[in-house]
Amino acid sequence: MTGAAELKEQGNKYFVARKYSDAIASYSKAIIKNGSIATYYTNRALCYLRLKKWDEAIKDCKNALELDANLVKAYYFLGEAYFEQNLFDEAINNLNKAYDLAKNQKLLFGDDISAALRKAKRKRFLALEEKRINQEIELQTYLKNLILQDKAKKLEEAQTSTEKDNIEDKNDSVIAELNDIFKQVDERRQARDVPDYLCGKISFELMRDPVITPDGITYDRKDIEEHLHRVGHFDPVTRQPLTSAQLIPNFAMKEVVDTYLQENPWAEEY
Repeated sequence: MTGAAELKEQGNKYFVARKYSDAIASYSKAIIKNGSIATYYTNRALCYLRLKKWDEAIKDCKNALELDANLVKAYYFLGEAYFEQNLFDEAINNLNKAYDLAKNQKLLFGDDISAALRKAKRKRFLALEEKRINQEIELQTYLKNLILQDKAKKLEEAQTSTEKDNIEDKNDSVIAELNDIFKQVDERRQARDVPDYLCGKISFELMRDPVITPDGITYDRKDIEEHLHRVGHFDPVTRQPLTSAQLIPNFAMKEVVDTYLQENPWAEEY
């Protein structure tokens, strides 16, 4: 009789061969044999992700986390599934947990998680931006209608053609001013892009705690410390030996970043 471990290995072979449905069948049999192994559920969840069965993947990840609350892959796959469902807050929450656990457990796929996290944050930003654009369009339309209603009322009350011409001219001026205001808002939005010099050379995200190395390269502290911890004690750009003790806060860059955030609060969500 085939045991749970053998069925899991069989599922792994099917997965490598991209036979995801067969792999799911094998993992399911393994779970029936022994439902107390969390990785059986995450293995099956990954197959569901490949087949774009997001709900099934989410269910398996949650089952895995009930068995092992520190299972990195469960949070990672859960974040991926929520991302595909456009549930970006849930995706970011789970990917953050996966990232922190991977860092604490010194796992080697932390870069994959951080890449997924950046993607989820970017998509959330774009979704919020689209919502703001729609709200601004609705507001502009609403204000135009109010102006036109006011014009119609004043034209009814006007006694002479001169009064009517003045009302028309004033109305056109107000409409033009309103359009100009919203045009400026739109132009500022289109210019939203964080300058490269404010972004870290590892994560390419806006630096929050910039530090400088002896070679004069500035990194975000969390990124360079993770590199030193996981990859090796060298500068990723110059390849020169480097330790955490050699990192010096770059107060000038920090001031530039803080000023940029004050002037561009949208960048907090970028």
